[in-house]
Amino acid sequence: MLTLIPRSKFCAATALLLLAHSWTRATAEGIRFKPVSRDVVEARLKKYTGNNKAREATLKQLFAEAGCDDQHLSEQQVKGSKLPNVICFLPGSSEKVIIVGAHFDRVSSGDGVVDNWSGASLLPSLYEAVKTQSRKHSYIFIGFTDEEQGELGSHFYAQQMTKEQVAATEAMVNMDTLGLTSTEVWVSHSDKNLTNALAYVAKQLNARVSGVNVEQVGSTDSEQFSKRKIPSITVHSLTQESWNAHVLHTSKDTLGAIRLDDYYQTYHVLSAYLAYLDSFANVSTAQASH
Repeated sequence: MLTLIPRSKFCAATALLLLAHSWTRATAEGIRFKPVSRDVVEARLKKYTGNNKAREATLKQLFAEAGCDDQHLSEQQVKGSKLPNVICFLPGSSEKVIIVGAHFDRVSSGDGVVDNWSGASLLPSLYEAVKTQSRKHSYIFIGFTDEEQGELGSHFYAQQMTKEQVAATEAMVNMDTLGLTSTEVWVSHSDKNLTNALAYVAKQLNARVSGVNVEQVGSTDSEQFSKRKIPSITVHSLTQESWNAHVLHTSKDTLGAIRLDDYYQTYHVLSAYLAYLDSFANVSTAQASH
């Protein structure tokens, strides 16, 4: 059973928090990003076919096509997994880092489009959206392996981070199960400042972002970073209605389950969000200081 937060209550409460915060001085025009076209996003979504090894290879190919060259595209071998994490690095002008992640693996039932090629295939498109401007933060885009086997990829990545790398990481933005509805946030397991910032960006874009907590559904890759005290947020698309449709881990998890209008809007919001987070020298403490 999902724990639901009514959309109107969540959005109103978040807006009140933001009205008292300096972030509201920013304008939508000041968020510099260049999203790719809807045709590109949908074409990448449609490349979900194959087993996990094929999906790993496809994700690497999509990153390369997006402009992540050999110098910045790498694999991280994961202990206990046959497949690596796929990593694309976008350097910034400071030592501060924003991690953007989604798992590319799937279960055997269905095509695994919603869970979670919907998230993994957005990584190259998000990279393209923010790479066109010079950034303060470095961005690390990660396709995690074996989330379905106990979050092996994200656990390994988070655990191998040094104390210095943890301290430099100001945000971890996780995408898991997109496109069933409009953009949702796992509020109870997401950093308050990051959640407020996403709500503000959505408001500037006149896009709907709401909160649905999913404690009873399972876990997700952001949890591994939260354990290292890294501010994290998980974006998804589950509601009570979509959960009752029994799409996840069933034969219904196909391309036809994706609501493409909602899916592209989520991409557009996340593109602006990642650019917006870069506007602040210290994402995780900016709100607390006001």
